[in-house]
Amino acid sequence: MGAYGERPPSPFGGLPVSEIAIFAGAVGLIIGLIEGGGPALIVGVVVCTLGVVEVTAREHFSGYRSHATLLAALPAVGAGVAFVAVMGTPRSRALVLLVVVPVYAILFWFLRSRFQAARQARVARPPAP
Repeated sequence: MGAYGERPPSPFGGLPVSEIAIFAGAVGLIIGLIEGGGPALIVGVVVCTLGVVEVTAREHFSGYRSHATLLAALPAVGAGVAFVAVMGTPRSRALVLLVVVPVYAILFWFLRSRFQAARQARVARPPAP
């Protein structure tokens, strides 16, 4: 499903905090890549991710546009990283998938049904002009 209606307003009023975070994170990411890694790369990825998650979550949970795939993938990747950090690098990468795939599937199902409910509410009660 595509976008429906007007984009939901930012919780920060007219200040484009998420867009600034995405830009600043991208700058940090580029600097980190040029320098060959390090703190700039890590901070750039984290700041950019936070900006993207804010925008996608706002759009998703308001029923404007579905981002279930992205929003489910982030915690699933986090679960995979946590698994490797706790258990060490497994001999077979398939063991990591035993953790990542169920987390992703459950979150995708939940997020998709939550979006459909929000979209239904948006279509049934369009926002007042």
